[in-house]
Amino acid sequence: MSIKVFLGVAAMIVTSHVNAVVLQPDYFVSDNGINAVAVKEAAMNYVNFWNTGKKEYAEAALEKNFIDMTPPEGRKVGIDGVLEASNIIRQVVPNLHIEVEHLLITGNYATVRYRFKGNLTGAMIDNKDNKDNKDNKDNKDKGQSIDFPVVDIYYVVNGKIHKTWHHLKYNTFFKQVK
Repeated sequence: MSIKVFLGVAAMIVTSHVNAVVLQPDYFVSDNGINAVAVKEAAMNYVNFWNTGKKEYAEAALEKNFIDMTPPEGRKVGIDGVLEASNIIRQVVPNLHIEVEHLLITGNYATVRYRFKGNLTGAMIDNKDNKDNKDNKDNKDKGQSIDFPVVDIYYVVNGKIHKTWHHLKYNTFFKQVK
């Protein structure tokens, strides 16, 4: 193999995928099916997106027109909605980080159980009219610890997440920010 061919292949590998090894699950179980590696890579890219807020991870993980089967009320569809949601949460929890507890892969599905952690340092958003609640000093700049569990299910097609379902413990989150 010539050095030009080797360098060309190396450049394609480096630029074609976002490195999905930033986080690793505490427990990993897989059926070792034909798509297991691609499903794990897509799942971990998406988790790494939530951990870092980096758009590249979302783009590596999600189909352009992926479908969120359980979106929060008012969220935009597709990648734009996910990016906006990440930006909003990072405004109030700028040190947000994720701990991946379990990753289960079976067929084209990944089930991820993880925790959102950090400290509340920004103003919460008023759910009634979606405006900043800047006058409410009770829910702002206290540095309260945030630690709430999330369970996601991803359906992966051709190495990208096609559909997502998630269960977030919103009540746990809102109790922590009071």
